[in-house]
Amino acid sequence: MKIKVFLGLIFLIFSMFLYVSDMTAEYEPYTQLSLPEGAKTRLNKGWVREIAYSPDSTLLAVASSIGIWIYDAQTGEEHNLLTGHLEPISSVEFSPDGQTLASGSRDKTVRLWDVSTGNPIHTLKGHLGPVRSVSFSPDGQTLASGSSDKTVRLWDVNTGNPIHTLRIGHTTSPVYIYSVSFSPDGRTLASGSDDKTIRLWDVNTGNLIRTLIGHSDVVWSMSFSPDGQTLASGSRDKTISLWDVSTGNPIRTLLIGQSHVHIYSMSFSPDGRTLASGSDDKTIRLWDVNTNHPIRTLTGHTDAVYNVSFSPDGRTLASGSGDKTIRLWDVNTGNSIRTLTGHTQAVTSVSFSPDGQTLASGIYQQIFLRDVNTGTALRTLTGHTLGVKSVSFSPDGQTLASGGFGNHGIRLWDVSTGNLLHSLLAAGIQSVSFSSDGQTLASGTYQKIRLWDVSTGTSIGTLTGHGDVVWSVSFSPDRQTLASGSGDNTIRLWNMNTGTVLRTLTGHTWDVRSVSFSPDGQTLASGSYKEIRLWDVSTGTSIGTLTGHTNAVYSVSFSSDGQTLASGSGDNTIRLWDVNTGNPLRTLTGHTDAVWSVSFSPDSDTLSSGSSDGTILLWTLARAD
Repeated sequence: MKIKVFLGLIFLIFSMFLYVSDMTAEYEPYTQLSLPEGAKTRLNKGWVREIAYSPDSTLLAVASSIGIWIYDAQTGEEHNLLTGHLEPISSVEFSPDGQTLASGSRDKTVRLWDVSTGNPIHTLKGHLGPVRSVSFSPDGQTLASGSSDKTVRLWDVNTGNPIHTLRIGHTTSPVYIYSVSFSPDGRTLASGSDDKTIRLWDVNTGNLIRTLIGHSDVVWSMSFSPDGQTLASGSRDKTISLWDVSTGNPIRTLLIGQSHVHIYSMSFSPDGRTLASGSDDKTIRLWDVNTNHPIRTLTGHTDAVYNVSFSPDGRTLASGSGDKTIRLWDVNTGNSIRTLTGHTQAVTSVSFSPDGQTLASGIYQQIFLRDVNTGTALRTLTGHTLGVKSVSFSPDGQTLASGGFGNHGIRLWDVSTGNLLHSLLAAGIQSVSFSSDGQTLASGTYQKIRLWDVSTGTSIGTLTGHGDVVWSVSFSPDRQTLASGSGDNTIRLWNMNTGTVLRTLTGHTWDVRSVSFSPDGQTLASGSYKEIRLWDVSTGTSIGTLTGHTNAVYSVSFSSDGQTLASGSGDNTIRLWDVNTGNPLRTLTGHTDAVWSVSFSPDSDTLSSGSSDGTILLWTLARAD
C-alpha cells in the first residue's frame, strides 16, 4: 500500500462580527496557516493518519485530523495546510506527475487539490461512509477510493466523475475497506478490508478477478511490488503475506516473532528488494524480499507505527506513529534523520489562568502550559498514566489541578515550577473544580463526588446520591453550593456546609455532560444531548432551553459579565448564546471533530476550544472598532 499522510481542511465560515487580532504575528508561523475566520491562532497540528512523498521527493503530505499538512521533505518546514474537509482525513496520495493531491476523509468525500496553489480542484461525492484509502492509477487518470460503505469507487481525475462502483457484496455491516492499491500496469486494483480478504479487480470492467483468502483478521495495508508480480498484505493477525498476483496463491508469510504485534502498514522500496512494515510494537522492520529475513529494525518511536512510506529514490523512509511524531530515516543505515513534531492526540480540556496569561490543556497523559500571547509552550506536566479529562486553575493561579483515569487520578501542580505538589488516590476522574477560596477541590467520578483539602491533598468528604457517572462539577462563586451533572440525567445542587442535597434538577433526557455557574451565582447552565438548559439556582426551576446543536453538548462556559454563554459540542461547533434572551449569537466552525472543552479568558475577549481533532483554537471575540 502506498502510505500517505494527509492533512484535513478547515474551510468553514464564521461570524461577520469577529476579527483577527494583530497579535497573531507573535505566534509560530504554522499556527497561522489556514485559520478559520475569527480564530487568531491554532495550537497543535492535529493527529496523523497517513504520509505520502511527492514523486520528486521534495514534499511530504500528511493526512491529519484537521487537514493536509505539506512539509518540505528536506528541512521539515511547514509549507501549507490544506483545509476544506469537514472531518478528519484518513488518506492522501500524490498523482504520478506530482501536480495533484488526493485526500479521503471521514466526511465521506474525496478531494483533489492543486499542489502548487493548494486550491481544491474537485470534490468527489457518492460514498455513504467514511473514505479510508485513496490511490492513483499509474497514468494518473483514475483515482480509486475505499470506504466503510462496502464499496470501492473509481473516478475520472480530470472531470471528477465516477467510472465504476465495485461492491464487496457481503451482508455484514459495515465492511471497512482499509486499503486500495493499483498494480504498476494500472490494470488491476487490490482492496483489503475487515472481512479478512483481499480482492483483485479488473480496472477496465470493474469485475472481480479473484479473492485472496488466508488472513484471519483485518487487512490493514497492501503494497504491490514494482514489477507487479507480488502483492504484500499486512494484517491484524500479526502476519505479512506475500501473494502471487497472477494466480492468487500465497507465496510465503513473514512472521514478526511476537504474539502481540499487529501490522498496520507496509511499503515496497522502489527497487522491489526491500519491504518496510510498521507495527504496534513501536518499531519499523525492513525485510529482504528475496530471503524473507529482516534486514534491520528501526527504533525510536514510543508508540505504534501506523504509517511507513519510501521516498521515490528509495533512500529515505517516512513513518508516522501514535507518539504524535513523524520520523524520517536513512534506509541504508537505519539512522533517524529528522523528527517532525507538533501533532497531538485529542484535547480533552482547556482552562485559562485567572490572569489570562497562561492556557492549560489536557492531552492524553500530559498537561501543557502555554503563554497565551506568544503561543509558546512554557512547560509540560507529566505523570498521569492514563487520559487527562479535566484541568482547572486555583483562583490565585498558583496551583493547577488535573483529573483523569488511573489510580492517582488527581494531581496538584505548582504552576510556576511545574512541580508536582500532591498526587491524590482517586480513579476515573471526569471533572475537577476549585472552590472560590482555593481551599477545596471537588472531583467527579462514578456515582460520587469527592472533596479534597488542597493544602494537604487529603480527602475531607464524599457526596453520594447520583446513580451514574458524575461528568461535571462546579462550585458557585460564593463556594456555598456545588453543582454536579451526571449520566443519570440529573443535576444536583449540594449544600457545602452540610454535604446534603439542596435540590435535584430534572428535565434532561440524556447525560448531563457539563454544568457551570454564572459569575453572580444566580444562574446555572447545563449541557446535554442537543440542548442546554438555564436554571434559576434559588428555586431550581428551568428558565430557558437553548437548542441548535445537533449532537451532545460537552462543555458550557459563561463570559465574565455573565451575558454570553459558550458551548462546545460533538457536532464539531462552538455556539455563543445571549443569556438574557436565549438567542444564538453566532456559531464558530473550524474544528473537524468533537469540541470537548471551551473556556473564556478573564476579559472574555478570547475563547479557547479544545477538540478531538487534536488542536486548540483561540478565537477573538471583541468586536472591531
